[in-house]
Amino acid sequence: MKGSFRTPVHPPLPSRSLPAEVEEFDEDRFVNRPCYQFNHQLLPAWDDKHCSHCRYYLTARCPHIDEFLDDVEDLTPE
Repeated sequence: MKGSFRTPVHPPLPSRSLPAEVEEFDEDRFVNRPCYQFNHQLLPAWDDKHCSHCRYYLTARCPHIDEFLDDVEDLTPE
């Protein structure tokens, strides 16, 4: 029996609402990095160079995993 992979059918979630200076910084922060490798399990139309569509996103193979984890920690309530 051959397994299959699931392709998400919903579009990416809209970005959260932030002040303009923070939003501008976040827009460029995880976009078009030299290590970006598109995840071919996603629809080709989603290849927008955003880290969230990278094959290495939130994996041990991501060279910037610490930066992502730091970003998540910044959002945790104290």
